[in-house]
Amino acid sequence: MSEQNQQAIAPYHNNFLKEVEERVEDGAWVKMCMQCGVCAGSCPLGDAWEHTPQKIFMMIRAGKREEVLKSDSMWMCTSCYNCIVRCPRKLPITHIMHGLAHYAHRLGLAPKGQPTRDIAKLFWVNSVKTGRVNELKFSLAMYFKDGFIQGIRNALAMQAIGLGLMKAKRLNPMEIFGGHKCKDQGGIRKMIAKAREIEERKQAHTA
Repeated sequence: MSEQNQQAIAPYHNNFLKEVEERVEDGAWVKMCMQCGVCAGSCPLGDAWEHTPQKIFMMIRAGKREEVLKSDSMWMCTSCYNCIVRCPRKLPITHIMHGLAHYAHRLGLAPKGQPTRDIAKLFWVNSVKTGRVNELKFSLAMYFKDGFIQGIRNALAMQAIGLGLMKAKRLNPMEIFGGHKCKDQGGIRKMIAKAREIEERKQAHTA
């Protein structure tokens, strides 16, 4: 094959699909998408997506690696599972989208300042310490994630809701001193350490 012909067909050699199949949770299902659009029509946030799931899958097939992994689309998924329930081919769409988000995060390509990504990171840091989420500390971390001044503004803007939660006993100010914890703290730490070990082994295997 001539060099000119090789250059002409180069864009159609897609290694990104293979990469997704090998390194993203349930990524092997991407090629089964028939582009019907039911997932986008079933999503409660469908209008807010930069790229709907079936478009993401088509972009993967087209080799648009940077556009996919740097997109905030995967971080818009709320895990409602409407897409999985209604997909004619029963693709695990929710799992794939979360898998793509996790993969982009691992590679350092996930968009900075994406609200859902920030919430996920704060939730994990909060819950992993004791096995349960400290709602007060989690809320404060969300308010002040963009600095002290913005945190004060956020807290003032949400004070009516905060007071309502306190009256309904859904938010306890005393949680600042500890809050709810799982009884077996040692067991929680061992479980998390084992999960990290499995994840690191998996990443090393697919690297």
